[in-house]
Amino acid sequence: MRIQILLQVIMMLFFHSSSGTKISYNVQSYGAKPDEKTDSTKAFMNAWAAACASIKPVMIYVPQGRYLIGSVAFWGQYCKNKATTIKIEGTLVAPSDYRVIGNTGNWIKFERVNGLKISGGTFDGQGAGLWACKTSDKSCPPGATTLAFYNSNNIVISGLTSLNSQMFHVVIDGCQNTKLQKMKISASASSPNTDGIHIEGSSGVTILKTVIGTGDDCVSIGPGTSNVWIENVSCGPGHGISIGSLGWSMQEPGVQNVTVKTTTFRGTQNGLRIKTWARPSNGFVKDVVFQHSVMVNARYPILIDQEYCPDQKNCPGQVSGVKIRDVTYQDIHGTSASQVALKLACSKANPCQGIRLEDVNLTFKNQQAQALCSNAVGTSYGVNKPESCL
Repeated sequence: MRIQILLQVIMMLFFHSSSGTKISYNVQSYGAKPDEKTDSTKAFMNAWAAACASIKPVMIYVPQGRYLIGSVAFWGQYCKNKATTIKIEGTLVAPSDYRVIGNTGNWIKFERVNGLKISGGTFDGQGAGLWACKTSDKSCPPGATTLAFYNSNNIVISGLTSLNSQMFHVVIDGCQNTKLQKMKISASASSPNTDGIHIEGSSGVTILKTVIGTGDDCVSIGPGTSNVWIENVSCGPGHGISIGSLGWSMQEPGVQNVTVKTTTFRGTQNGLRIKTWARPSNGFVKDVVFQHSVMVNARYPILIDQEYCPDQKNCPGQVSGVKIRDVTYQDIHGTSASQVALKLACSKANPCQGIRLEDVNLTFKNQQAQALCSNAVGTSYGVNKPESCL
């Protein structure tokens, strides 16, 4: 009997404490089942509530196994601590019926959290059914983002894998100081609207050492975003790394201070892109640096598109009001899948200013590639192939 009691005490200490003063909460202790069949949503919410009630740093632990999770929101405004770690060794699985979460907007959402770290784990959005529906039926639900962060500060995501999201894989919206590193994001090249990482209305976002292959932008940067650092990112398949679309609204915050360096694009639709609607707007893009990028048969390695007007709806006959200035392309090299390897199609009303091309070397099927510029003003340095059109 004494041995049994001692073992129980040891198990309690193992599950509810860790090194230092950090307290640990195992989701299985709250009823989560790693069988992919039992709905573990409530168990995860209860573990979060218990962690939030602690005044000390805490860890929520997800052991190996596959956990079925429905749409869930984790709110942080009532948390007593500002140091929560979620350590995931298992896989979180969305319902196989895409309609269960398809109209919720987000599968797993964190809002108003501060000091959150997510380490490891796989998130399986099971989005293939919805993708197939969208190709044949316009009545399909829009789909849910796999992992969304709203109005949150000091977030670190490391070693996470996101598979087959219904829509965006990760959304950072209204956040300050967010770091994403060593992630793997994957979906079919034909999957619609499955952006890898979407950033909007946020400042201080860093993306490092991440591999993204999806059906839309690997990284998309929306209005009101500043101080972004993207480094050592591999993209493909996908639509590249895009600033935009911008300029849908007349009153729209701009994008500034973005650095994208040491990136590789393999078979992507675009490489480095800035895209704005052909509509009146007071938005802007400024102080952007693209450097040290390798293109492997990217269709449009370098693209500024201020003539974006899909299906000629809501914008025909108009021009973009978004002002683009001080954009640098440095050491961009590799192969283009189209002969026009560099295209700067800027606004007639607001020509691009301060464009800088330095040591751009792009080829097309061992031929001379082409550069096309319209309404773009800037300078060239070093050796540029194709020859600069500025």
